[in-house]
Amino acid sequence: MGFLAVFLRTVVMYVVVFMVLRMMGKREIGKLSLFDLVISIMIAEIAVFVLEDMQRPLSDAIYPMLILVAIQITMAYLSLKSKKLRDWVDGKPSYVIENGKLNREEMAKQRYNLDDLLLQLRENRVANVADVEFAILEPSGKLTTLTKEEFGKAGSAPAAASREPSGQERRGEAPPGPPAIRYEGLPLPLIMDGKVQDDNLAKLGKTRFWLKNEIQAKGAKDFKEVFFCSIDHRGRIFMDRKR
Repeated sequence: MGFLAVFLRTVVMYVVVFMVLRMMGKREIGKLSLFDLVISIMIAEIAVFVLEDMQRPLSDAIYPMLILVAIQITMAYLSLKSKKLRDWVDGKPSYVIENGKLNREEMAKQRYNLDDLLLQLRENRVANVADVEFAILEPSGKLTTLTKEEFGKAGSAPAAASREPSGQERRGEAPPGPPAIRYEGLPLPLIMDGKVQDDNLAKLGKTRFWLKNEIQAKGAKDFKEVFFCSIDHRGRIFMDRKR
């Protein structure tokens, strides 16, 4: 009878934990932020309590788990509405290599040493630091890399100052084509959830007035109408309006 009770409690707790993780969503499986990790550890610990102490009712584990799920779902919903809360809960990505140069200040801030960097570069099938244009330490601890070849440094077009000016330029006319801005970096979010990312605008040396003209040219009257807007290293703007 003792073995049967242990068996049944184990099966019940397995089903409960499985359902709890399913309720928390696929995000928990693919990426564990610090907040997600704490929730997952607590759920595992609670499940162990009732398996070790056969005298405890299962409700002593199920109720705390449901409370944790409610906290996690509430925080996830609020994070959808607030970027500041997302940054506080999940943290921000850290550029440990930017524009081909090691960012030693950021590495020191994250307590991330060269051995860590080289290990994760090898895991990304990158043997040489010199080949990396960007390396981003994600909030989950994963390192995302973009090599110079992928970024398009190799074989890129010559700079504007070194090329022969066109007939229109010699006459003082603006040549057709993409905007003159050229940001040498990863795509920058300019609007997220209807809110302008002023820090990223400052990196471009642009203003809200410039951004508003750009989104109006794409059919949006106001920033609040835009769900996401970004600009890539060639000055191309992507915009997705709210439904």
